[in-house]
Amino acid sequence: MSDHSTWQYDEFKQVGKDYGDPAEVEVYDASHGDFRDLEGEADTVLDRLALGSDAILIDFGCGTGTFVIEAAKRYAQVFAVDVSPAMLSQAQTKAKAAGVGNIIFCHAGFLTYSHQGNAVDAVTTTFAFHHLPDFWKGIALQRLYGLLKPGGQFYLSDAIIEERNCLENISAFIDELAEAGGDFLREDTETHFREEYSSYDWVIDGLLERAGFEIRDKRIDKGVLGHYLCRKP
Repeated sequence: MSDHSTWQYDEFKQVGKDYGDPAEVEVYDASHGDFRDLEGEADTVLDRLALGSDAILIDFGCGTGTFVIEAAKRYAQVFAVDVSPAMLSQAQTKAKAAGVGNIIFCHAGFLTYSHQGNAVDAVTTTFAFHHLPDFWKGIALQRLYGLLKPGGQFYLSDAIIEERNCLENISAFIDELAEAGGDFLREDTETHFREEYSSYDWVIDGLLERAGFEIRDKRIDKGVLGHYLCRKP
């Protein structure tokens, strides 16, 4: 996308929580562990993908690396993509400690990643897609579609909102996280909905379909947490 470089959305500019700050990255696993089972989530996604041991997977927004480390234990090659050097550094440290060496770490994002190699079996992203405004989500999905081989799978999990009772559901979700993690998580979640770019589920549905994906399975938990399993025909 170099021909758009003067007006392309800057995905390296932190929106909401600053995960370019090493101090924020340092507490990421502990703070998210208050309301998420990170390893359990990774295993659930990998079980649903049901790929063979020779598979190649790209994960966008790899964060501190929990998902890509679990993927690397199952698959031949994993590409871990993130816009934050601090996140990538933490992920590399964790991967080394876990004894996995088949992960390639890439400082890039949805709009800037350039894949070297053949089309891949799966692309995943968990709680990273909301950093893009909706127009750029559409561009990103077209790029992700192009990375996949025919029959390849795309898994998306993020804050995705059902329109019915949306304000009530968001308020209830914020209260639930505050109960789990106190003022820190309350402020973190409020910042997300105030400053970041979560979308309605019907927007995501349309963007996925226009990019060419088949939506094989969709679930919206608590009206605010969306999980999509898609396929490239």
